[in-house]
Amino acid sequence: MGSYDQIAEWYDESIRANTLIHDLVVPVLFDLLGTICGLHICDLACGQGIIARRLAQAGATVVGVDISLKLLDIAQREEASTPLGINYIHDDAQTLSACNDASFDGVLCNMALMDIPDIVAVFRAVQRVLRSQGQFVFSITHPCFLTPNSYWLDQENSTRSRVVERYFNEVFWRSENAAGVRGKVGAYHRMLSTYMNALI
Repeated sequence: MGSYDQIAEWYDESIRANTLIHDLVVPVLFDLLGTICGLHICDLACGQGIIARRLAQAGATVVGVDISLKLLDIAQREEASTPLGINYIHDDAQTLSACNDASFDGVLCNMALMDIPDIVAVFRAVQRVLRSQGQFVFSITHPCFLTPNSYWLDQENSTRSRVVERYFNEVFWRSENAAGVRGKVGAYHRMLSTYMNALI
């Protein structure tokens, strides 16, 4: 069971109450995906299915994949309440063992790669399940702002600066803000170049 199982109900309520990140990130993801009506899309690390539902509402055939059984339970409750034809699968993003080769026109992963230990394995699994000319679209928190040693510094001239230390030290960490997601489940800090080089 993943760490999100321990906070599933809290996380669901938090995501529904705080739409800022979805208002900022989701429109860009959908712009990158383009027209998806009629396409077979995998919502990778789908959580409670918020993005999966939006994909289905846009006309895609959607498979949601997550490692958290409790978040999938929430997603399946939503599907039972308002059926959109979404198929939810319990699987590991690092293997996607329940998904066939070349089975998706697109894979979308929203703000979840920081939760997964081996992104190279994820990228290989995504490549395997994508059809020829398929696309992989993802979002992450920018690693220069959320690092194990970063903080805001108020200066004498009334300006505020972000201090980032040990950016090059790639480790698992937990935020000091115990009330936030990264305080509760932690994250894998990686340099932006690590994501880019792994994809290349």
